[in-house]
Amino acid sequence: MEHPYLFFVKLFELLGLGHFAHSYPHVVYSWVVIALLLLAGSIAAKNITLIPTKMQNFFEIVISGIEEFMVDTTGEEGRWLFPLAATVFIYVFISNLIGLVPGFFPPTADLNTTASCALVVVIFTHVIGVKYHGVKYIKHFMGPVWWMSPLIFVIEVIGHLARILSLSFRLFGNMMGHEIVLSILFGLAGAFFAPLPIMALGIFVSFVQGFVFFLLSIIYFSGAMEHAH
Repeated sequence: MEHPYLFFVKLFELLGLGHFAHSYPHVVYSWVVIALLLLAGSIAAKNITLIPTKMQNFFEIVISGIEEFMVDTTGEEGRWLFPLAATVFIYVFISNLIGLVPGFFPPTADLNTTASCALVVVIFTHVIGVKYHGVKYIKHFMGPVWWMSPLIFVIEVIGHLARILSLSFRLFGNMMGHEIVLSILFGLAGAFFAPLPIMALGIFVSFVQGFVFFLLSIIYFSGAMEHAH
C-alpha cells in the first residue's frame, strides 16, 4: 500500500536516502519508535523524586501495572522476564499507535516487523526452557506416552513454528487492515472527518493488539518454565 505522504520518508529523501526510505518505511519508522521510547525513558528516569511528579506517577503506574499483571500470570519466578516482555508490549503498542498520526506509518503494518518480534519471543521461549531444564527440556516435545513420542515430537515442533506465524500474521493483518480502511476513508471523505471514528477505534485496537502479543508471549514463557508432564 503506497502512502501519499510519509514525513520521515521525505526527510530521508532530503538526506539522499530516499530509495532506502521508500523501500523500507517500516525500518525508518521502527527507528522513530525506538527514538521516542529512548527519549521517554530518559525523561522519566531523569528526575526521580520521593514525591513523584505527574509524569513520574504516570510511568510508575504503567510499568507497575504491566509488572503486576505479568507476575500474576507467570508467578514470582517470571519476574526476571519483565524487561523483555514489557519492552515487547510497549514497542508494539507505540508502533501500532503512531499509525494514527498523519504522515506516520505503523511499523507493525509490515510483516517483517511483526515476524522479527515473533522470532524474538519464540526463540527466547526456548532459551528459557533450556535455562530452567537443561537437556530435559526436550521432554516438553515428547509427550507423556513414550511410544507416541516420535509423533508428538513432530506435532510439537510444528506447533512451535506455528507460534511464529500466529504472532506475526495476527498483528500484521489487523494493523494493515486498519491502515487500508483509514486510507480509503481519507481518500473518499477525509474533508468531512469520516475517518475520525475509525481513528478513535484505532487507539483501542492498538492497545488490544499489543496486549494480545504481550499476553501470548508471557504464556509461552510460563509454559517453558513449567515441568513437562
